[in-house]
Amino acid sequence: MKQVHLVVGVVTIGLAAAAGAWGAWCWWQVRASAWFWRLLRASQVAVVVEAALGGVLLLMHRKAPGLHDLYGVLPLLVSFIAEQLKISSAQMVLDQRGFESAAAVGKLPAEEQQEIVTAILQREIGVMVLAALVNVVLLARAAMTG
Repeated sequence: MKQVHLVVGVVTIGLAAAAGAWGAWCWWQVRASAWFWRLLRASQVAVVVEAALGGVLLLMHRKAPGLHDLYGVLPLLVSFIAEQLKISSAQMVLDQRGFESAAAVGKLPAEEQQEIVTAILQREIGVMVLAALVNVVLLARAAMTG
């Protein structure tokens, strides 16, 4: 079981790193990418699986030394908080530009609407890239303390 936890941990770090790197490139290039979101979601699923495996090991009384458990659980929290920030990204962009709702944006010319949509997407990608990169650090630290 411990070897499965180790392998899933390495895969999780790889997925989070790939999502962070690809997402950072997409953010820099101001472009949308379905592959970024797929990698990100795969890394989030892997984080949940990895934490569950760690929980099973904990229940089997195979306690990891030091801060391993904390570093293993924090990526769940980081991912949850990032999702909340992503959800509020659209409203933040609308507020920043003085719009009360998406309906107000719908009254703008198509080019201006696209500019706002791009700004929202850019903010969403930025938030999720930062979360993925923080998770890489936390997961790597968990591996070092395990």
